[in-house]
Amino acid sequence: MFDGVEEIWLDGEFVDFEDAQIHVLTHALHYGTGVFEGVRCYDTDRGPAIFRWEEHLDRLYSSAEVYDIDIPYTKAELDEATRELIDRENLDSGYIRPIAFYGYGPLGLNPQQSPVQVALAVWPWGAYLGDEALEEGVDVAVSSWRKYSSSQIPTNAKTTGTYVNSVLASLEAKGNGYEEAIVLNKEGNVAEGPGENLFLVRDGELYTTGLAESILDGITRRTVIELAEEMGYTVHDDATISRGELYTADELFFSGTAAEITPIRTVDDNEIGTGTKGPVTDEIQQRFFEVVEEGQPEAWFTPV
Repeated sequence: MFDGVEEIWLDGEFVDFEDAQIHVLTHALHYGTGVFEGVRCYDTDRGPAIFRWEEHLDRLYSSAEVYDIDIPYTKAELDEATRELIDRENLDSGYIRPIAFYGYGPLGLNPQQSPVQVALAVWPWGAYLGDEALEEGVDVAVSSWRKYSSSQIPTNAKTTGTYVNSVLASLEAKGNGYEEAIVLNKEGNVAEGPGENLFLVRDGELYTTGLAESILDGITRRTVIELAEEMGYTVHDDATISRGELYTADELFFSGTAAEITPIRTVDDNEIGTGTKGPVTDEIQQRFFEVVEEGQPEAWFTPV
């Protein structure tokens, strides 16, 4: 994955890839006290551009605020450093990982005496679940692990430590021969995938779980909602979806920065629709890739 990556931006400096190191007593390593984003740069018709970068930066800083992580750089500074890093790595397209975390300091649950460190990495990355998955869809299973509630841990923050929940669901699914998982919330209704939001198609209308269902407010999710409505679809973006509704859906698909628009062909070995990418999913997926190829609308893209 990282073959050919030469530099990382770490705490205000560009350092060689192999020198981008932190102390083993880093607070975030022990307690998961970090926040991050996953962002894509696309090779558009107007040149390399970062997709919905401003929204990703806004969410990074909002996530940091939840944990009293005072990021010691402005959004403008991170923007400039990211675009320079992409240029230094000679990337036309790829994946961007900004991360801010409590670093080496006194160990203990209170991190406030630990310094805040920030890193940026970029690397080439294709389809998260594979090129074939974008066309043929993926086989998924409902996980036995539940998504945590916002009354336990803030679900609106993209936090390093909370992703152990996603790791467990993903390990379980892959260990049982599936490509991905669907995670239910504490009430037993659908939340999302381990790293994706979920859309259900029924009678030509789209349904996606609402923010109160213990989901992350996905930026690709927002994009799908906007594009689908522009295309004339009715979108129910505050839906409660039961587990049983998954099995009777006309179509299902994941959305996410990494997954982009990935069809779901089976859930728990139950075929969804015809067991292939459905027509609504196909149309929305095509429109999404048109947008990132054209680099339009301009407001969604930050030129490198």
